[in-house]
Order: sequence, then C-alpha cells, then structure tokens
Amino acid sequence: MMDRGRAWELFGAPTDQEGSVNDPRSHEEYGARWNEKWIYRSDDGVAVVRMVLWNRYDLVGVFRAKGDGGFEPEPLPES
Repeated sequence: MMDRGRAWELFGAPTDQEGSVNDPRSHEEYGARWNEKWIYRSDDGVAVVRMVLWNRYDLVGVFRAKGDGGFEPEPLPES
C-alpha cells in the first residue's frame, strides 16, 4: 500500500486539503470512507484534476477527473 510520503513524491503538494489525519469526522465519496482529502487543481487553479483520499494514514483511493466532470479511480504504481 502506498504511504503518504510516496504519494507526495508521485503527485506533489496538493493545491487544497479538506480534513486532516487526526480529524475525527469521516466522509464517504466514490465508495471510499475518508477523513482527509488532497485536492489537485489544474494550472488555472479552478478545475479539480485529481483527489487523493486518506483514512488516517491509509490510502483509500486516488481519483482523476474525466472529461464529463465525473471522477474515476486512478491506477497506481505497485511501489
């Protein structure tokens, strides 16, 4: 499973963040329960192009934007 450091190496610093690793509130989105979301926006700073969802220290999903405005799971490297 990918850890936070490896995700940071692959995707860089998120543009925005919702929640935090210690946030007791959880949310459900795209079938994943999360308490921290890393949001990556396009170069114009408006459109969301990727979301990385965490439940505490566990990666629960990486989703990329589709052309129709929805999101789909993004395949990840093995290591």
